[in-house]
Amino acid sequence: MTGNTDVVVIGGGYAGVMAANRLTQRTDVRVTLINPRPTFVERVRLHQLVGGSDDAVVDYTDVLAGRVRLVVDTATRIDAAERRVRLATGGTLGYDYLIYAVGSGSADPDVPGAAEFAYPIASLEDARRVRPVLDAAPDSAPVTVVGAGPSGIETAAELAETGRAVTLVCGGVLGPYLHPRGRRAVARRLAKLGVTVLEGPDATVTAVARDAVRLGGGRELPSTVTIWTAGFGVPDLAGRSGLSTDALGRLRTDETLTSVDDARIVAAGDSAAPSDLPFRMGCQSAMQLGPQAAETVLSRIAGRQPAPVAVGFAGQCISLGRRAAVFQFARRNDAAVRFHLGGRPGARLKELVCRSIVWQLSYEARKPGARAWWISDGTRQHLLRARRSEAPTSAGQPA
Repeated sequence: MTGNTDVVVIGGGYAGVMAANRLTQRTDVRVTLINPRPTFVERVRLHQLVGGSDDAVVDYTDVLAGRVRLVVDTATRIDAAERRVRLATGGTLGYDYLIYAVGSGSADPDVPGAAEFAYPIASLEDARRVRPVLDAAPDSAPVTVVGAGPSGIETAAELAETGRAVTLVCGGVLGPYLHPRGRRAVARRLAKLGVTVLEGPDATVTAVARDAVRLGGGRELPSTVTIWTAGFGVPDLAGRSGLSTDALGRLRTDETLTSVDDARIVAAGDSAAPSDLPFRMGCQSAMQLGPQAAETVLSRIAGRQPAPVAVGFAGQCISLGRRAAVFQFARRNDAAVRFHLGGRPGARLKELVCRSIVWQLSYEARKPGARAWWISDGTRQHLLRARRSEAPTSAGQPA
């Protein structure tokens, strides 16, 4: 390919910014980043925004390479045949390659009343919307947090530390990712903060009202403010654009993160489903998938075969207020192990991780391509081979 190559990145989160920055290592690549807001959102701090201890935003000038053109708009459709992206404002952007990094958000709750009376916090706008509601409620007003993943646990702890009366409704087990030892540590800290934790089959929300939450078994909890953290979904842009997606709506790709429909479209982050075996949604995988998506594009521009994706995990870090946290260690394949770091040391590690994320984005902006290694999960290839060998039998016909 001769002349300049135009690459459009849709989505300015962790994966999108890392991808856009990595692309700037070639001077003949023009990079455009489309994002619906003019500031970078630290999603790992949205629970702090809800609790009032952080604004969860960073200026793009601090994390985005100067050569990247930022377009504040929303992509409404990808026209793969014409290689153009349609924008909400009515314009279009052409591309030679496209990186699809639209991220994730709250899944639409199918519980009666949840959409009307519960507050999601998966986006900056959602988290900002609930802040004045909490400020207007008396300190003694009951607050219910629905969902016992990291977002629910962190939000419950953050609010309880400010003196709120918080009930955490798990809908199952507390912290399902955690090893039992790490789960017990989280439970102890929540109890110390005064959080009421409801687990088990009866701790499932069946309806939400303006001032109450109804659980399985008919129990009803008073709830002045109900915060919904259960479940994540992805934008439907790929599906609306006629591209192949998995059941959740993530763009289906091969192991190089290239769309199964179009070699000019590459996915990264929460909205990617490589080989129908997607990685856990979150910053940890997005920070690795973003630059690797960019490397796939750069390889194609250079006429080289792109490398397969390599992602590994270290664990999961959960804030428990401002003075404690639990870092749950894991194997590279994201399986939790018995070891964890808790208390104040855990809180210091969590804050170090959060700060290092912004530093990594900034470093990639200044020195694109400096990091050339990835933590690899050696079990992934075994899983893929096993799936391929089982495919003809399970399908009942040759592949």
